[in-house]
Amino acid sequence: MDITASTLSALFRGFKTSFQAGFTGAPTYWDKVATLVPSTTSIEDYGWLGDIPGMREWVGDRVINLLKAHTYTIANKTYELTQGVDRDKVEDDQFGIYSPLFQMMGDSAAKHPDELIWALLAAGFATACYDGQYFFDTDHPVVQADGTTASVSNMQTGAGNPWFLLDVTRPLKPLIFQQRKKPEFTALNQPDDSNVFLRKQYLYGIDCRDNVGFGFWQMAFGSKTTLNATNFQSARAAMGAFKKDNGQPLAIRPNLLVVGPSNEAAARTIVDAQLTADGGSNINYKAVDLLVVPYLA
Repeated sequence: MDITASTLSALFRGFKTSFQAGFTGAPTYWDKVATLVPSTTSIEDYGWLGDIPGMREWVGDRVINLLKAHTYTIANKTYELTQGVDRDKVEDDQFGIYSPLFQMMGDSAAKHPDELIWALLAAGFATACYDGQYFFDTDHPVVQADGTTASVSNMQTGAGNPWFLLDVTRPLKPLIFQQRKKPEFTALNQPDDSNVFLRKQYLYGIDCRDNVGFGFWQMAFGSKTTLNATNFQSARAAMGAFKKDNGQPLAIRPNLLVVGPSNEAAARTIVDAQLTADGGSNINYKAVDLLVVPYLA
């Protein structure tokens, strides 16, 4: 094949088409538990996370809700994936062997948010959220109706693989995927590009800018204890009792149980089986949806 500007342009379009096919066909899970938040700068400030808004009866003047002095920011990071194509393969009409590889690049780009989100959720037992406590912790400070501060837990301790109970019914889900720049497919494939001149290699790559962070800890409950009916019901009850500052109920309604493959059988026994082991009715049947995530243990 004679390599011309038209040839290189057609090659780029073909590889980009393969990339897009892999991107759109990839199974993803992250958006079940995370809200996509567009970003317009290098760092976004989420100090407002300390206040969950609620209505009140209008008596007298309006009551102005002031943001608390929380400091929680998410800084965007840059990610890339680059693939080289030998010029000899193009000259010898062998470039078709690269199409599956570019589909895999698209698959990787689509799954990039999953890799970040699920790693963050698993790290929630040792990573701070907006109130300075770990996202899953035993002592989140909450102001009570009488003005005192109480410690509230959204976790169960243990040594097993974690499982999570989430309320994903709100506009802001428990996790945040902050996106500054979507994955972009580009190339260095001109004869005077250094990679072509020195190494006879065309380069095709993708890059993006984004990061992840925690939303409201009140929307999530993490556990490392045994996943059974008793512990599941205890987690649901704890979430249902969560309150805003000053004692107003949050009306949390956990509706998603998230597990890794190791806890799948136990989870299905709890929420997918109509009968218990002794033949009685399972009161937890379809109480929540189940999401089995291959990125979790």
